[in-house]
Amino acid sequence: MTATISETAIKNAADSLYRQMLGNHSGNWGMDIAHWDWVPGVGVIAILEYYEQNGNKEIIDKLLHWAKTNMHKSEQLKVINSMAPFAIFPALYRYTADKEFLEVAVRIGDWMLNEAPRTREGAFEHTVTENASFPEQVWADTIFMAVLFLARLGRLTGHKIYAEEAVRQLELHLTLLQDETTGVLFHGWNCIAGDHMSAARWTRANAWIAVGTPMILKELADLVLVPDVIKERYRTMMRGLLSFQQEDGLWATVMDQPDFYRETSGSAGIACGLLRSIRMGLLDQSMEQAAWKALSGVFAKIEDNGLVSSVSGGTPVMPSIQAYNNIPCYPTLYGQGLVLMLLSEALV
Repeated sequence: MTATISETAIKNAADSLYRQMLGNHSGNWGMDIAHWDWVPGVGVIAILEYYEQNGNKEIIDKLLHWAKTNMHKSEQLKVINSMAPFAIFPALYRYTADKEFLEVAVRIGDWMLNEAPRTREGAFEHTVTENASFPEQVWADTIFMAVLFLARLGRLTGHKIYAEEAVRQLELHLTLLQDETTGVLFHGWNCIAGDHMSAARWTRANAWIAVGTPMILKELADLVLVPDVIKERYRTMMRGLLSFQQEDGLWATVMDQPDFYRETSGSAGIACGLLRSIRMGLLDQSMEQAAWKALSGVFAKIEDNGLVSSVSGGTPVMPSIQAYNNIPCYPTLYGQGLVLMLLSEALV
């Protein structure tokens, strides 16, 4: 536990964040949990992590109610970016033994294996619910939004085909997105042009993989062989990220642009990934100080009402580096979620 923030303060902040996430924010794209897409998806994944740390039955019951209420909205949204909410289904099946959660998860997993659009390299094409197309583009976001679910489905069913695809996607994304100079990741890769487009070292892109990788590796343990190159690339990425951490503990929204605004959600995701990976033995204990420094910076962005500030809005691969600095900030479920995951990890 960090010496600068008490355990009680962290617990109180986590409860406040969680309750804001479940509040009535109807019509607010960033905070409305009553729909089906990646935004509430990150939120419910984080709430599940909070439950696993907290153990309060109310939390899992709220998730169960959310899933039953909103599951029907997923039927017409078979795109990679809307896979995120399914990542809680294996846990809900274990909790309830309700076969609907298992049957839906298997059906979605099979769609991902057999029908989801892919790039020429075999990576999942990053498709979205919005009226936009990104042909043959690979985004870091996909690891958290879709591959985490596949890994959990593999663990639940024992079917290695799902787990092996999760391994394949993780290795492909790390290989295609990693900057061989700094070790950190670019936001996206264009398979048609063979480039990283605007070549932004976007902080939240790195956060999705920083926190998503240890979550995925936990599910894959003793199920399938994970190539050493995945762990090596991940460690290289995490070491590279530390070189861009600012004095306040946070990362700029584009990390190699220190004059850009500090971004809370990406910073929280990186810090959570650091703490979790250290706990799992994936990273060295020497990185822990950087994680606590980031926690202090993130904690300062939690308002008294439980809303997290300085969270950038939804961000596609932007046409220029400068364009990332123009993305507005406002509270979102993914911002709340990544911070809640960090606070939960800090309490383990």
